[in-house]
Amino acid sequence: MEEKQFGELSKRLDMIIKLLAVQTVGGKSGRESIKLLADSGFSPKDIASFIGTTPHTVSVALHKMKGRK
Repeated sequence: MEEKQFGELSKRLDMIIKLLAVQTVGGKSGRESIKLLADSGFSPKDIASFIGTTPHTVSVALHKMKGRK
């Protein structure tokens, strides 16, 4: 596979992942969305991209959630 083809395939897979993540968390609050995506193994950077916030905001929310257990 050529580098250009690999890059295009990678972009399309990223888009599919984002669409699935957004569909999965649709209708849930920000905290619920963050927890669900984090529990699914996504990084704060990825979660922020999915829900339209910053990685810092996601990290702070995750830290607060851990403190409440």
